[in-house]
Amino acid sequence: MKKHYLLTPGPTPVPPEVALKEALPIIHHRTSEFGAIFKDVSEGLKYVFRTQNDVFITSSSGTGTMESAVVNLLSAGDEVIVATSGNFGDRWIKICEVYGVIVHSISVEWGKAVSSIEIEKVLKANPKVKAVYTTFTETSTGVVNDIKAIGEVVSKTSAVLVVDAISGLVGQEFHMDDWKVDVTVSGSQKGFMLAPGLAFVALSPKAWGLVEESKLPKFYFDYKKYKKSLITSETPFTPPVSLIVALQEAIRMIKEHTIEQVWADCRLLAKASRAGMKAIGLELFAENPCDVVTSAKVPEDIGGKIVKILREKYGVSIAGGQGAVKGKIIRFAHMGYIGKADILVGFSCLEMVLKELGYKLELGKSVAAVQEVLLNN
Repeated sequence: MKKHYLLTPGPTPVPPEVALKEALPIIHHRTSEFGAIFKDVSEGLKYVFRTQNDVFITSSSGTGTMESAVVNLLSAGDEVIVATSGNFGDRWIKICEVYGVIVHSISVEWGKAVSSIEIEKVLKANPKVKAVYTTFTETSTGVVNDIKAIGEVVSKTSAVLVVDAISGLVGQEFHMDDWKVDVTVSGSQKGFMLAPGLAFVALSPKAWGLVEESKLPKFYFDYKKYKKSLITSETPFTPPVSLIVALQEAIRMIKEHTIEQVWADCRLLAKASRAGMKAIGLELFAENPCDVVTSAKVPEDIGGKIVKILREKYGVSIAGGQGAVKGKIIRFAHMGYIGKADILVGFSCLEMVLKELGYKLELGKSVAAVQEVLLNN
């Protein structure tokens, strides 16, 4: 019998306390009982997002709420900027193009972060731009983008800033209101320590002005419907009731630990993971690494085998590279319910797999490096 360790950047492990809430008898979603839970969750989401704005809960993956942040803000022919540093930044471009939105793309080399200075230049050159779309933590590369700096730039224009914080929210320090972010989207299966199926979106009053003007087709993801339903602590359509009940427990755990301490925990695990990679000669891939996932370069002759052997032989699931970096990098997550012991197990098994594949290393070096960071911090 094999025990499994989930060190992927989504889905992430679910705590027993949260999983057990999903096992409770189902309740009807048009009742005062569910309404009280929904109201508590809605307020708790504001705490996590660091916002005074309403946070809408939708039933979808993160990509669904990314699409909603396009169809609710824009009309066909509108101009936007997409600042992308990886696979998920590129997804903004694909969604916009499907709906006939004109995209001014700022694309940086994978492994690098987007530049607020470059965004400022493109904004000045294209005064009709209505929105700037970008990513907080780009999990395909392990990069974090400077959303605070980007928010300062965009706030001085008529455009709104839309941020994909699907992987970064909870694990990486983020302040929606203070950083002048107009739209933040996120999902349940990463830092929130929950199964996939829920997505979240918060909008500033500035963004709501675009909602009122938008002419792109929408029905299920119509923000006006969600705003109207929020008044009565409901969703416009049938929600995944058990997931929302479990989300209440996840938010309770986050608040009890405090969001600041969650950020500090992820920061420590990120520091330890970087040290572990370097100790066995694996070069970090991201120039500006985030706190929720560590990416490192691996030899291309074995890169495609590492993830499969780790999972099938040792029960440790990590992520490989996507798109242009498939087979060239590995990605270790350290967000949500992933803890110190999980990281130690992951690196110990990674060493054995690398050794088995002919990579030269001294067994125990990465584990020792991780231990040093954990002990001294």
